[in-house]
Amino acid sequence: MLKVLSLLKPYRIPMGVAWFFMLTELAVELIAPLLMAKIIDDGILQEDLSVVLIWGGVMVGMSLIAFTSGILNSFYAAHVGQSFGYDVRKKLYEKVQSFSFSNFNRFPTSSLITRMTNDVTQIQNTIFMSLRIMMRAPLLVIGGAVMALVVNLKLAIIFLIAIPLIIGFLLWIMKKAGILFRMVQERLDSVNNVMRENLMAMRLIKAFLRWNHEVKRFTKSNKNLMDRTVTSLRLIESTQPVLLLIMNLGVIGILWFGNIEVTTGGAEVGEVVAIINYATKITTAISMFSFIIMAISRAKASSQRIAEVFETEVDLEDTEQMDASYKLQYGKVEFNAVSFQYPGTETEVLRNLSFTVHPGESIAIMGATGSGKTSLFQLIPRLYDANGGTILIDNQNIKSIKLNALRKEIGYVPQEALLFTGSVKDNIAWGKEDATMAEIIEAAKHAQIHETILKLPKQYDTRIGQKGVNLSGGQKQRLSIARALVRKPKILLLDDSTSALDLKTEAKLLKALRQYSCTTFIITQKISTAMEADKILLLEDGELLIEGSHQILLKQSPLYQQIYQSQFGEESLKNAQAIH
Repeated sequence: MLKVLSLLKPYRIPMGVAWFFMLTELAVELIAPLLMAKIIDDGILQEDLSVVLIWGGVMVGMSLIAFTSGILNSFYAAHVGQSFGYDVRKKLYEKVQSFSFSNFNRFPTSSLITRMTNDVTQIQNTIFMSLRIMMRAPLLVIGGAVMALVVNLKLAIIFLIAIPLIIGFLLWIMKKAGILFRMVQERLDSVNNVMRENLMAMRLIKAFLRWNHEVKRFTKSNKNLMDRTVTSLRLIESTQPVLLLIMNLGVIGILWFGNIEVTTGGAEVGEVVAIINYATKITTAISMFSFIIMAISRAKASSQRIAEVFETEVDLEDTEQMDASYKLQYGKVEFNAVSFQYPGTETEVLRNLSFTVHPGESIAIMGATGSGKTSLFQLIPRLYDANGGTILIDNQNIKSIKLNALRKEIGYVPQEALLFTGSVKDNIAWGKEDATMAEIIEAAKHAQIHETILKLPKQYDTRIGQKGVNLSGGQKQRLSIARALVRKPKILLLDDSTSALDLKTEAKLLKALRQYSCTTFIITQKISTAMEADKILLLEDGELLIEGSHQILLKQSPLYQQIYQSQFGEESLKNAQAIH
């Protein structure tokens, strides 16, 4: 929690100002009963109207000061709370952006969203309340007890018995509540996860008529959240009756012994009224303690979850020894005995992989699902680091190159075409921040999407829905490819990015890619695509089974022959083998 609260350092001055006005407001509230006692004893009981008017006027003036102080305190408290929330969200987002893929495996997407929204809001609101009333309530209890002792030691001694009991009870409640509210936030993560999955897969849910199943799944998760929240709130709410019982017993005791003291001449009526006034204020302040406990407990649980993100060690970071000025020149790629397994698993998805790709070559990567094709792709831009062996680009180990210098020379098109809310132009230019309109159009033409864009209502200014919902699969793939091409990369990675294209469009795209002086890797299941590549890498269970041209694999690889036969038929396979 201290790590998160350390972000309050820039706001020490406005926090101090807020506390100053809070203390001013508190001072007025503590002095008011003394003035009321004076008015009663020296004015009303003595029938001296001048005393009533003078001290009554003083009380009105002090009330105006308290009112003004309250407004100014709220302003500064809100400023600190909102600014702090902004800073935490910003730093959280920056931290998440620095995560490697293995870091993301630790935190589900729904959990990160909850931490950056709900958890930050919990702490932000607690900061505001601490500057507005949280500090005021305990200070009012302490100050009221001290002032009551000053007024009449005998009657106020009752506070010295009640207050320690209350403090001990509250500390026990806070410890229990902190654990419970952390569980509440974890249940909220689960609810958000189910909601996110459902909203993303809504078309599939409707197509398979599975909405009843998904409603049940959401209901179960939602009920778990409700039950845990009810348990937590029940504990918090149980504190208020206990606190009020203790304080009301104290008030009754003060009235009882106060009457005896007034009768025997040991106390003035005004003193009893003042002490009752302090007791009432203390009771009101203590009645807020259940709310304060809940807020602090939630903030503590939320701050622990946020601190987990801040304290996560990013396993892929630049070092001072890395070459910041490095720039890819050719695009030569070498894998030397590379092995890889995903963090937290024991199974190697790539084993002893070795091959060399020369600058400007096009490489088709084939293999069954789970053979390690995408994993191989993710190692080139260092989305993950290999567990064994070395990867060289232009004869330099990629671990010695700064991540920005490496990745800005690579064009990557993932298996799932991801588009952002915005215009067509914005989505293509996303690949290169300073891309000109001419460069955008050129990339669109080479990606075979230019003609389609011209048919859209506003052409390149047409808005794309979230994740490209208003586009077909093939259109999204081609826009993703244009986004990679606009940066004119030295290495182009296409992860099964032409699967939704017809053969004619794909052939035009592959021909256009030849105009780029880049090394191209294409993951594909199509023999027609692989045939156009300079070399084919055939993977099986994470190992390189064979590499070579289409003709070589057709002659030497039984697996490649099976794939060819499944797509073109047995007769075509025999004819192709006869030709080659």
